[in-house]
Amino acid sequence: MRGNGYPGLEHETRLWSAGYTAIAGLDEAGRGALAGPVVAGAVVLPTGVGLDGIWAQVRDSKLLSPAKREGMVDAIHQSAAGWAVGEASAQEIDAMGIAPATRLAMQRAIEALPNRADYLLLDWVRLHRVNLPQESFTKGDRHVVSIAAASILAKVHRDRLLVALDGLHPAYGFASHKGYGAASHLAAIERLGPCPAHRMSFAPMRRDASLFTLD
Repeated sequence: MRGNGYPGLEHETRLWSAGYTAIAGLDEAGRGALAGPVVAGAVVLPTGVGLDGIWAQVRDSKLLSPAKREGMVDAIHQSAAGWAVGEASAQEIDAMGIAPATRLAMQRAIEALPNRADYLLLDWVRLHRVNLPQESFTKGDRHVVSIAAASILAKVHRDRLLVALDGLHPAYGFASHKGYGAASHLAAIERLGPCPAHRMSFAPMRRDASLFTLD
């Protein structure tokens, strides 16, 4: 591992040597938000690629500024052997819970890849319903290049969705806090009640559900 927040290719290289050619790294964005979907990214690196170009630059999306993440997306798209994003809506999160919804978003990202993956490298979760060999890592986005790249695609895609939601529901400030529990967001919920983009199974919506009605 390279360390200092920069991931390495050790796991991809090991799997390429074992004969796998479509290794998909996956990560999510938005698990802890109060509103909007959870989004998963999937990135397949070209077989045997080295740590140069965009692959030398990717990091856990949380360690990058919004502008830096945005600037990396096109390079990831152009350099990857395959990429995709998947979503699970606020309503699906409420219906099944955040952990199953996160897995659903990842499954959708896998299904949307242009070519079938033959191995999965995952941050935190395991996809027991996906019939593919897989490994799950704690803080995989800080150690595995394909997972870090997936984290960037997921974060940028979700941020763009929340900016669009801000246009539909401007009183909540989604463009600034992206649906997370910022003080301004909590104050808007207290003042206005939730909007259809909110996750009603999350506090404070769940705690105060009897006080709110949705149009």
